[in-house]
Amino acid sequence: MKTDVHFVKLNTSKRIEDLTVKKIDTLTKKFDWVIKADVFFKQDPSSDGKGKICEIHLSVPGPEIFASSDKTSFEASLAETLDSIRKQLNKRKQQLNPR
Repeated sequence: MKTDVHFVKLNTSKRIEDLTVKKIDTLTKKFDWVIKADVFFKQDPSSDGKGKICEIHLSVPGPEIFASSDKTSFEASLAETLDSIRKQLNKRKQQLNPR
């Protein structure tokens, strides 16, 4: 499984990148059918005091899974986005393995 972390118009942060890869790897151990993850960190200073955006695109069997969040820190955005991704993966897993 490949994870690409992109910082859009930002300086790269090794700490954020390492945290992201660690969290994605933990997630993909449970969902081993994930093919690739693209994570984008962006900053939008015009968004009501938040402005730290994290977007995750997952390549999986079937349609791509996508989630995004906008918080006051990249860590909080990453956590919220991963929570949304986890919910979508659980739903997809149920669709792939009906009982």
